[in-house]
Amino acid sequence: MKNILKALAFLSLAFSMAQAENIDSSIVKIYTVSKSTDYMEPWNSSISRSSGSGSIISGNRILTNAHVVANETFLEVKKYGDTKRYQAEVLEVSHDTDLALLEVKDKEFFKDVQPLDFGNLPKMQDKVTVYGYPMGGNTISVSTGIVSRIEHNQYAHSAKRFLAIQIDAAINPGNSGGPSISNGKIVGVVMQGITFSQSIGYMVPVDVIQHFLKDVEDGRHDGFPKLGIMTDKIENPTLKEYYKLDEKEGGILVVDIVHNSILKDVLKKEDIITAIDGHKIESDGTVEFREKQYTHFKYFIDVHQYGDEVKLDVLRKGKKMTLKVTLPKRSSAEYSTYSRLEHDKMPSYFMLGGYVFSPITQNLLNASMSPVLELRYRATKFPTKEKQELVVLLKVLAAEHSRGDYGISLWHIEKVNGQDFKDFKEFYRLVMDSKEKYIVLEDEDGAKVVIDKEKALATEEELLKRYSIKANKSDDLM
Repeated sequence: MKNILKALAFLSLAFSMAQAENIDSSIVKIYTVSKSTDYMEPWNSSISRSSGSGSIISGNRILTNAHVVANETFLEVKKYGDTKRYQAEVLEVSHDTDLALLEVKDKEFFKDVQPLDFGNLPKMQDKVTVYGYPMGGNTISVSTGIVSRIEHNQYAHSAKRFLAIQIDAAINPGNSGGPSISNGKIVGVVMQGITFSQSIGYMVPVDVIQHFLKDVEDGRHDGFPKLGIMTDKIENPTLKEYYKLDEKEGGILVVDIVHNSILKDVLKKEDIITAIDGHKIESDGTVEFREKQYTHFKYFIDVHQYGDEVKLDVLRKGKKMTLKVTLPKRSSAEYSTYSRLEHDKMPSYFMLGGYVFSPITQNLLNASMSPVLELRYRATKFPTKEKQELVVLLKVLAAEHSRGDYGISLWHIEKVNGQDFKDFKEFYRLVMDSKEKYIVLEDEDGAKVVIDKEKALATEEELLKRYSIKANKSDDLM
C-alpha cells in the first residue's frame, strides 16, 4: 500500500513539474519601443523603452496588456528558455479593457510551444499563480496569491470600469500582461497594482478576455456595448415614493440619454430600470452576478456582444413594462465624454501665425498643470449632435502681431466669426476658408481674440523655423 501511495505521489509530482514546464515555455517577455507624445506641444514626441509580459495562446497569438504596447513603434518578444528576440506586431487591441493580441511572422518562434488554455472565473480565496518578467531580474518570475475581491473597478489605462479581480500576489513593473494561472489555465491577465500598498494587484478576468477574443474573431474590434445613458442610484425612500417605486424594490434612474444612444427611441428620461435580462438591480445600482456577490449593474450589459438582444424591465410613471433592444451589429456611436483618452496617434493641432489650436482630450487635460476648472467640468459632459468636440486656443507663440496674447492658454473657443462649429476639423475649415480680414474667436461669455489673418500667414514660415516646428498642422488635417 505504501509503495502504491509513493508511486501515486511520484506521478503527481512528475505531472505537476511537466505542467509547470509547459506553462513556463508559453510565457513571453515583450520589449517595446514607443513614441511618447506631448499634448502641450503637440508637434513634439520622444522615444522611450519598456518591457512587459505576455502568454502564448491558440492561433500563434500572444496575449498581453494594451498599455504594454500602446504608442509602439517597434516590438520584440522573447520566450522562456530562448535568448533570441523576434520582431512582433500588434494584431488587435482593446484600450478600454487593456488587452492586446500580438503576432510574430517568424513561425519558428512558436516551435515546441504548447499554447495556454482558458479556465473559468475564479472564486473568492482561490489560489492563483502570476507569471511574468517583473523588475529586479531578467529571468521569469513566479508568485502566488489568492483572489481577495471580484467587482467592477477602474482600469488605469482607460479610466473605464469593468469587472476586475483583486489578488494579493506581488505585482511589479514588468508583470503587466503576464497570465494569472489556476489549475494550469489562464484565469486573468495582470494589469495594475496600487503603489505603496501591501500586495494589492488587479487582473483582467477571463470573462473579459473571452469577450475580447470573440469580438475580434471577425477581424474588427467593436468593444463592449455602450447604452449611451446617464444614470443615478435611487436609494432615498422619498425619491422612491416620488417615482412610485416600492420601498423594497431597487433600480437605476435614467437622468439623461445621449443624442445618438441606441436607447434613444426606447427609454425616456426619468425611467427607472429595475432589471436587465431578468437580473434585478439593487437600490445601490448593483446586481448579483454570483450568490451573495454584487457588482455594477453594467455587468449584465458587458456580457453581450454587439448584435445581441437585451431585455430591460422599466418603471415609467408608476407603470411596469418590459422593453427589448437589439444592439447594432457594429459599434458606430461614440458615447464617451469630450475628454476621451487617445492612444496610438499623434495629437491633432494647427497653428495660424503662432496661435496654436487643439481639440480637448483627456490626454491634454492630464498634461496641463493649469486648473481651468470650468473647462475640465465641460469636458466631463457627453457630446451633443451640434457639438462633437471642444476646441481650445492651446497657446500663443511670441510674434510681433500676437503681442499681448502670449499669456493665453487653454482658452475655450465657442465661435469663429460668429459661426458655431461641430468639431475640430470644421473649426479648421472655418478659419482657413474665411475671406475676412480678421479671424474673430469668441468664448461662451462673448470675450474675443482677434487675429489678422494676412499678417499671421505672412509670419508662419518664420515661426516654424524659430520654434523648430516641422509643420503648421497635424497629419490628420493634411
